[in-house]
Amino acid sequence: METKLYQNRIFDTIDYSEQRLANTEFVNCEFVNCSFSKSDLSHNDFLDCTFKNCNLSLAVLKNTGLKNIKFIGCKLMGLDFSAANSFLFSMNFQDCILDYSTFIYKKLKKTNFADCSLKEADFSNTDLSLAVFKNCDLSNATFVECILEKADFRTSRNYAFDPSENKIKGTKVSHAALAGLLQKFDLVIE
Repeated sequence: METKLYQNRIFDTIDYSEQRLANTEFVNCEFVNCSFSKSDLSHNDFLDCTFKNCNLSLAVLKNTGLKNIKFIGCKLMGLDFSAANSFLFSMNFQDCILDYSTFIYKKLKKTNFADCSLKEADFSNTDLSLAVFKNCDLSNATFVECILEKADFRTSRNYAFDPSENKIKGTKVSHAALAGLLQKFDLVIE
């Protein structure tokens, strides 16, 4: 089956909910107010694309190419980013809801998360070196066997990770978060 190619296009207020997109490549496209809720986006490629105010909750990303993608004001709940194609995998998030999403084994080096909700997100075995979490809520997010070197958590809240289970050299955290980093020791910090 031949691949469809869309370049330099704007897709505005289109409902792809519960649909399957197949063999499509989007290059330098913008999606505005679109819904991909429960859509199957498997085996499609998105390169240099921007999603604004879109809903991609529970979309299927099996072998989906996400290369240099910007998500702005999007609802991305329950997405399994770990199923996406790892080749040139690169994204940034601003003002997004990423609750219950999974990033297991992904390389998210230098990724920016700004003003995002990442409640119960799973970052197990993820490379988050030099990532920036600016003003994010990381309640119950999982960080196990991660590379967090030089990551910046200073303005975020509700994060906790075990320093002995992650690589944390140069990780930036706030004073208020120190209790979350020491919770396994069951200390009383006053």
